[in-house]
Amino acid sequence: MKSDSPEPAGPEPAAGSGRLDHAAFIEMHQSPEFQRLKSSFRRFVFPMTVAFLSWYLLYVVLSAYARGFMGTKVVGEINVALIFGLLQFLSTLLIAWAYERHARRKLEPLAALVVQPVVGGRPGTESAPGADGGTDGADRPGSADRPDTEEEGK
Repeated sequence: MKSDSPEPAGPEPAAGSGRLDHAAFIEMHQSPEFQRLKSSFRRFVFPMTVAFLSWYLLYVVLSAYARGFMGTKVVGEINVALIFGLLQFLSTLLIAWAYERHARRKLEPLAALVVQPVVGGRPGTESAPGADGGTDGADRPGSADRPDTEEEGK
């Protein structure tokens, strides 16, 4: 049965909608900047995922098959299993912190390079946070700092 409703993602999005048309998406996806962004993301995420899953699997295997070792008391009633369990939480927090730091320092500047050529010249869009050299764009006082508004005033 054929529907008379329009396609949800048509080839030409409305001006100011913030969506890319298919050609712009393909161009952005094939750009060397986007490839560097994906590569930087993968170089961090894949090894960190392998490391965390290995650490977690070690905890589970030791809990199942090395009960004597895991039950060894370290201080008072605190045993190795409890310490390893708490270290799971600590390692999760450290990984989240490390990813945030990596994203802020490496991924966000690369993302700004990817998005700026595609979105920068479109009406109704603003530059990506961090594209102006700042870390999050929050230090910008207002729209007067945007390049397109300076040209409009002339």
